[in-house]
Amino acid sequence: MSKRTQKVGAAARFGPRYGVSVRRNAAKVLRKRAKQYSCPVCQYQKVTRDAVGIWTCGKCSHNFAGGAWEPFTRASVANNRIIRRSVDGATSSDMALIAQQAALDYELKIAEGEADEEE
Repeated sequence: MSKRTQKVGAAARFGPRYGVSVRRNAAKVLRKRAKQYSCPVCQYQKVTRDAVGIWTCGKCSHNFAGGAWEPFTRASVANNRIIRRSVDGATSSDMALIAQQAALDYELKIAEGEADEEE
């Protein structure tokens, strides 16, 4: 007879309750929370969660704020990029993206101008 269940990790404590998708989502979140991340200061894989949004490096004792389940969220990455650009200046790839966006905006203005002239 084959096994009918899979190991569910940290969500095993819920047993058969709450449904499969809820237990899977809970297991995914619990794995993210318990995982060790790399420290932004010393680059070691020692960052663990102390409380909701508070992360600490076990090696250099650096404390910082982050997301509830992960220390680095998409918003924090975007904010760090903006801060880096304001301090260091834009890189060549940033400049290419800015130029591409300006060209698209210019083409849209031309298209709108032609549409206004025809009417």
